[in-house]
Amino acid sequence: MLLTGCYVLQPVTGAGPVPGSRMALEVNDAGRLALGGTMGPEIVHIDGRLISKQNDVYELAVLSVRLISGGTQVWSGERVSIRAEHVSRALERQYSKGRSMAASAVAVACVYAIVRSRNLFGLGKADDPIPPDTMPSLRFPRP
Repeated sequence: MLLTGCYVLQPVTGAGPVPGSRMALEVNDAGRLALGGTMGPEIVHIDGRLISKQNDVYELAVLSVRLISGGTQVWSGERVSIRAEHVSRALERQYSKGRSMAASAVAVACVYAIVRSRNLFGLGKADDPIPPDTMPSLRFPRP
């Protein structure tokens, strides 16, 4: 978890994403109608790797599709061409330094709390002294 980091989807700016980058496309109503025959009529969000963008056509290796009903379909990199006019928003997946640092801090705090609560490596609180025996001693009569 500490090495993976956190990512966020940000609107595409400037020249746009480069081929091979991970991105998401939010599909508009015209796009749902146009892609309905190949991808299904309930598509709201397409996630994948950009293969190319030429002449206002995104070519993606699709990894997942989110549906209007809230469900998600997992794909295995099938190539799909999507016209820019069928996209309401193009988003690029970017590394979030702040979220990654926060997630790392939480993970380290959890590990520390576990180590401390279990007194692993001598980092917990010192054990209380053993209380004296509270059981009355059994006395046997002497013969």
